[in-house]
This record gives sequence, structure tokens and C-alpha cells, in this order.
Amino acid sequence: MDAIQKLYEVCKVSLSEKGPLSSEAIAKVHAVLDKITASDVGLQCESQAARVWQSPKALSRKRVFPSSPAIRYRHIYECKSFSVGIFCMPASSIIPLHNHPGMTVLSKVLYGRVHVKSYDWIDKAEPLNLLKVRPAKVVRDGEMSAPCGAMVFHPEEGGNIHAFKAITPCAILDILTPPYSSEGGRHCSYFRRCPKSDPSGILLNRTKGSEFVWLEEYQPRDSFVIRRDLYTGPALKL
Repeated sequence: MDAIQKLYEVCKVSLSEKGPLSSEAIAKVHAVLDKITASDVGLQCESQAARVWQSPKALSRKRVFPSSPAIRYRHIYECKSFSVGIFCMPASSIIPLHNHPGMTVLSKVLYGRVHVKSYDWIDKAEPLNLLKVRPAKVVRDGEMSAPCGAMVFHPEEGGNIHAFKAITPCAILDILTPPYSSEGGRHCSYFRRCPKSDPSGILLNRTKGSEFVWLEEYQPRDSFVIRRDLYTGPALKL
């Protein structure tokens, strides 16, 4: 059985329209995703080129990677319970800070090197109002290079609000459960840091000394584009 087929099969029995069936279920998906490689999803040429990207001998980079600075999304599968797809990011490209309301996200860097910055809301118990400035604590702020393990972002912890910046050309395989849905009220919103102080120190106490920032919703520039691309890996048997 192809590795991507095995991933689909475990997702089918472990994920529902409300997300993972249990912590054990998400662990099973995580374990299978951990073993997925770029060659399993038709990205072996891009993976090889990314490994020598910073080498003086990297003469093939222009032939392998598109000249367009646009991020490309290779759709693999989607149903009401989960979606699977790959973001192929040119070097220096950025997927701005964005959220996944009520969703669990599993992400695996397939090739290349990427900087990941993620946050969790501090005021989880308050009514959700994305138009106001809200405090968030830093969960992750560092680089990840393939090969590496998969990341899990839970609805309210683990860095559900996150951004990716490609240090080299890279690809990230994403599983969303459940997927974005207008009908289900799961919209993708983008955020940016905004200056605001905490003179009383209340938030510093609530985050137990962890770094925190203030985030506000905004609309990314028109230059931020994600284009659909053709998935070239093994076809799923549904």
C-alpha cells in the first residue's frame, strides 16, 4: 500500500466531522504522517533540489522550482471530516499568521527549511471577537528542517494560530480536521502583531512568564497569493 494511501486510510477511521475521535486517534494519524516523505507524494525532484539550494553547485534550481514567487497548493483529498494537501513554498515566501477555529492541524515539513511561529489565545474563555486586539502567548518560534517529525496544532493549544516563512524552498503537508467550512463557521482569519502594553503585569502572570503579544485581525496584501497546483503523487483509492 502506498504511504499516502495508508495516511488516507488512518485518517478515514480516526477523524470525524467534529475532529479527532480521541487522543489515541490523533496519535495514530501522527505516527503515519511522521513516516511520509517527499517522494511518497511526487516531490522527489523538488526535495533533491532543495537539499542543494545553498550550494554553489545548485545549477538545477531554476529548472525544478517555478520562477513565480507564488505559494502553490497541491490538493490531495477533502471530505467533511478532513482535508489533505501540500503547500509548496518558494524561498523567502510567507504564509501570514492565520487561525484554524475549532480545528486540529497536523503539519509535516517534507523538504527544505521553514521558520514556524505559533501562538495560542490567552483569553480563551471570552466571547470570540476577531475585530478587537487580543493577547496571545508564544508557543513556538524557531526553524524546522526536513527530515523532522510532524507538528500538531490543537484547537485551543499547541499553536493553533501560526505562520510559516520559507528559509529555503520547502513543502508542508497539512491535514485539517475538520476542514475550513463557511457553513460550519470555520473561516480563515489573518492576524498581525500590534503594539500594546501590559502595565499591570496581569497577562504576564497568566502566561506564567511566557512571552506574549497582542494580535489584531487584518487583510493580507494583494501580493499574498496561493495558487492551485497539480498533485503528482500516487492517486488515492477511495
